[in-house]
Amino acid sequence: MLLTTEKLDPQMLSAKQYVDDVYEKVVKRDPHKKEFHQAVREIFNSLIPLFAKEPCYMEHSILERIVEPDRIISFRVPWVDDNGRTQVNRGYRVQFNNTIGPYKGGIRFHPTVNSSIVKFLGFEQIFKNALTGQPIGGGKGGSDFDPKGKSNGEIMRFTQSFMSELARHIGPDIDVPAGDIGVGAREIGYMFGQYKKLKGSYEAGVLTGKGLEYGGSLGRKEATGYGVVYFVQEMIKDQGFDFSGSTVIVSGSGNVSIYAIEKAQQLGANVVACSDSNGYIYDKNGIKFETVKRLKEVEGKRIKEYVLEHPEAEYVEGSSGIWSIPCDIALPCATQNEIDETSAKILVANGVKAIGEGANMPSTLEAIDVFLEGNVLFAPGKAANAGGVAVSALEMAQNSMRLSWTFEEVDKKLHEIMHNIYMRSMNAAEDYGYPGNLVIGSNIAGFKKVADAMIAQGVI
Repeated sequence: MLLTTEKLDPQMLSAKQYVDDVYEKVVKRDPHKKEFHQAVREIFNSLIPLFAKEPCYMEHSILERIVEPDRIISFRVPWVDDNGRTQVNRGYRVQFNNTIGPYKGGIRFHPTVNSSIVKFLGFEQIFKNALTGQPIGGGKGGSDFDPKGKSNGEIMRFTQSFMSELARHIGPDIDVPAGDIGVGAREIGYMFGQYKKLKGSYEAGVLTGKGLEYGGSLGRKEATGYGVVYFVQEMIKDQGFDFSGSTVIVSGSGNVSIYAIEKAQQLGANVVACSDSNGYIYDKNGIKFETVKRLKEVEGKRIKEYVLEHPEAEYVEGSSGIWSIPCDIALPCATQNEIDETSAKILVANGVKAIGEGANMPSTLEAIDVFLEGNVLFAPGKAANAGGVAVSALEMAQNSMRLSWTFEEVDKKLHEIMHNIYMRSMNAAEDYGYPGNLVIGSNIAGFKKVADAMIAQGVI
């Protein structure tokens, strides 16, 4: 981010040329995968200072190797709806890189899921997982199945069919999926039951995000939302302010958003807005956490229902308008590319001090440059939202040891992990000449760990 050719010495120019050449090959090979291109471009740009200082990574062709997944699995998922009609969806699993541990990444059920989305998510997951310091590689999966409006029976039949194929490719030491958008404890439960039936054995570590009754971890549900707040807390305290007394907006109203709201409020923030795919609510007196949690988690209603119980709040159609609300801290926790250049400029003009990405790649490349140019503190998703996968790895550890930790133990470990990710990112940014730039720092720190392991293991 923000590397201009005017400031580049010969080593940097050589590294930039290498990065540009590899990126061109990526685009040529997969011309229609725009989300994947965006993820690759963002990471590649950040690695130029590393390659200039340590050209061994270019000599070992690490970029050419790391952008190609170990395998991409695509399959049809037939299932029968409540009317007895057979429906067919597409299923995907991208097993990207297992250099430092088994493939690890969520499963997403959403109509927008396609091979580009899954590939970009899997690529990001490599470096996010490496940043946690835990032995897990990168993968991702999903389907274009939409669970909204489906009965429990339909969701069960679909997930069982999905797992009937996926089971061939996963295992506790091979690939460990988790939940993501559209996949919560219900869907994980159905998939775990089908996997157990197919394998004829009880392998608790094959999935994470499980129910507490059969090997799940306390704190997993809260982990991503809590984690992004812990990371932002580390970032802003270095600049002399904190969540206490700050005005905060949080996009989305799913798992990540709900628990980011809870933790921010526990730290004294005034969270004034959240959203769903239809629109957003603004409550100047502060969002009532318990209402949002009940509406979304228990009753499955749209966020506009909030104003029926709290008429002093406002509901506005169109979720992108949430970024026009003045705030000190913005936490985009909904989906990819929800903040574009225009929204970023509005946030900066309104005096935003810090951005913490709770979703995967929620800011466009242009938006990120606006934030960095405006001296806004920016916590990139692969670092800030790593709390979910970090606690998934803690769930795997508990399953391996056949024990359960308390919520307080898990939360303490999560807080420590997020602190360590922040320090790794800050130290890498400093070491490679871009102090305070967490985009460059987190990308270099995550990449370097995986790349060093790839070199050590040879060309495989």
